[in-house]
Amino acid sequence: MNKKATITIGIVLTVFIIYNIFSTSIVQALSKYGSRGNEVTQIQTKLKRWGYYNGNIDGIYGSQTLEAVKYFQRKNGLAVDGIAGKNTLEAMGIFNSSGNSSGNVSNSSDLNLLAKLVYGEARGEPYEGQVAVAAVVLNRVKNSNFPNTIAGVIYQRGAFDVVSDGQINLTPNATAKKAARDALNGWDPSYGAIYYFNPRTATSSWIWSRPHIITIGNHRFCK
Repeated sequence: MNKKATITIGIVLTVFIIYNIFSTSIVQALSKYGSRGNEVTQIQTKLKRWGYYNGNIDGIYGSQTLEAVKYFQRKNGLAVDGIAGKNTLEAMGIFNSSGNSSGNVSNSSDLNLLAKLVYGEARGEPYEGQVAVAAVVLNRVKNSNFPNTIAGVIYQRGAFDVVSDGQINLTPNATAKKAARDALNGWDPSYGAIYYFNPRTATSSWIWSRPHIITIGNHRFCK
């Protein structure tokens, strides 16, 4: 074998080794049991906010975090392996820099429509109130007294003023999209509410008779 061929083979082997080291480091950067660091803290914070995790936010991927990730994966149609890989992190809104969720949390049309509803109904409200408005829609989807799809709930006759006045067609901002995604991922600041209204403008005695749960910003959430 001549010297030139030996050098070529050496270069190829070096590149192959570097590639494998780099690939391994990427895989290891995805959080799993035993991992520690800022990404684990983000995962724990998200899962605790959404009710999947009850442990301490300590940045340590222990057994409680592992089970919480599995719970999240089961609820959102992801592969249940307890590893916070690309799809799981995207679904949590952590991995994808474009801000789009992935997996089966909801299809893009549902997410966009819910974000439009949030923007039209609550764009001047605190962030928690915007998530709560989105959660009301999802609570209705689960309730047998309402349509069983996001579109069905939003477009139900007389359900939301923004549909009748055309604001549902406005382009939602990033905050409304994030609020919709957080609600789809399980955060419900309304605590199960299926109605909300503005006490300063509501005149219906029926809506005032609904059991009060919580008030966030200008909206009173009720059952």
